[in-house]
Amino acid sequence: MINADFFERNPVLAARELLGAYLVRKIDGKTVRLKIVETEAYGGREDLGSHARRGQTPGNSPMFERAGTIYVYFTYGMHWMLNIVCREKGNPGAILIRGVEGCIGPGRLTKKLGIDKRLNGLRIGKRSGLWIEENPEKNFKIKKTPRIGIAYAGPIWANKKHRFVLE
Repeated sequence: MINADFFERNPVLAARELLGAYLVRKIDGKTVRLKIVETEAYGGREDLGSHARRGQTPGNSPMFERAGTIYVYFTYGMHWMLNIVCREKGNPGAILIRGVEGCIGPGRLTKKLGIDKRLNGLRIGKRSGLWIEENPEKNFKIKKTPRIGIAYAGPIWANKKHRFVLE
């Protein structure tokens, strides 16, 4: 199992290295294990595409917690988004899990795995029912692209290649 220490670093590095690992969810007594195939990295106040760009608010406060904290937010009035917090407490950063094998799209992923605000602020691990397991296979071809849906961040931040996809 990947522990919270894995996330105590730059979210760009961690987001890339999460590809190929397994997102595991215990739901209704059943364990679902799916390979992570798409991630996006978000920094702190300096990253104009990040929820932390304006500082800490009640809505984004999990981003300011310890590495390995689950940050779930609601968007477009219909989708939950799953993020794992990176860096040390007080220095926000997060990884958006955008897709798993057989389920592309962060809203579809959370719906499939029953992820919603009840997990917000909890830590990844078996206790929360959501954790990540390593994949012994490490030979993946990875494509880097700009993040999706953050044109509001301006061309510098919107064009940074902080989205990672298994090819």
